[in-house]
Amino acid sequence: MVKARKYVVKRHFQGVPKKDDFEIVEYELPQLKNGHFSVKAEWISVDPYFRAYNSNIPTPYDQFGFQIGTVTESKNPHFPVGCRVFTHKGWCDYSVVTNLKETYGNVHILPDLQGLPFELALGALGMPGVTAYFGFLEICKPKAGETVVVSGAAGAVGSIVGQIAKIKGCRVIGFAGSDDKVQWLEKELGFDKAINYKTADVSKALKDAAPKGVDCYFDNVGGELTATIYNQMNLYGRVSLCGCISSYNEDPTTYKTSSLLPLILFKQLQVEGFLVPRWLEPEDRRPEAITALTQWIKQGKIKTRSHVTEGFDKIYDAFVGMLAGENTGKAVVKV
Repeated sequence: MVKARKYVVKRHFQGVPKKDDFEIVEYELPQLKNGHFSVKAEWISVDPYFRAYNSNIPTPYDQFGFQIGTVTESKNPHFPVGCRVFTHKGWCDYSVVTNLKETYGNVHILPDLQGLPFELALGALGMPGVTAYFGFLEICKPKAGETVVVSGAAGAVGSIVGQIAKIKGCRVIGFAGSDDKVQWLEKELGFDKAINYKTADVSKALKDAAPKGVDCYFDNVGGELTATIYNQMNLYGRVSLCGCISSYNEDPTTYKTSSLLPLILFKQLQVEGFLVPRWLEPEDRRPEAITALTQWIKQGKIKTRSHVTEGFDKIYDAFVGMLAGENTGKAVVKV
């Protein structure tokens, strides 16, 4: 029997998730039945939605999330031993796949990444890349010459959004939480301007960077930063609401931010929130996004960075570090 380990969430998070909110449980994998196969994890993703969804799920529960692994034993001819697979099995080192249909799309063999690193299937060529591609292009509908603002711009999604905006001929301004991230966005990724929201006068810096106003805003953060950006949106501006990470550790009954409704009304803004499964069902459109993103990466039009933490026992640290903004690019754990 194979000994496996998994992270179990014992209680709902109060504020920042604590280490003792989790328990690492050791257990034996069950015997395989026809159609089943076992997977050894190689790369595990840590993402903001783990925090956002926590309060809605009865505890205890196995911590979910995307991972890439290798099939170690199989009774399914479509998933032979040795192939790499993409699953939503979460924070476990071994697992048994019994159902190919999961919350965020079907379990599938890792596509040909054309020599690119495997971990990109958790980042630019995975859920974050698909989120950036559809969430920006189909909601903001950018036009060449427009000004685009991205919050959380040095993260897994925001860094891809900004580069897609540049490909589409836009002027791009990104907000990030450190001077190193600002330098990365400007010097390596080609953002026209990046602003450290922790140290800058955000309103003044944005007015200086976008004197003609903002046409599109891709929001990963929410909070007061978003209120400031809304103030500088142009008439008929478009907002793609992807995340609210500034509020995830707060009590949802006490959220506080400036009132945005008058701004939305009088500027006649189009504000749309989204979750990426809308592009997975009934038709799975991931291949469309991944094909385009792969081509742009191979052409050097999109640059990627993975923030790698090593060790199964370090997944919690990677998770809270990501929530605190310690990562540049996609946060992943190498098991």
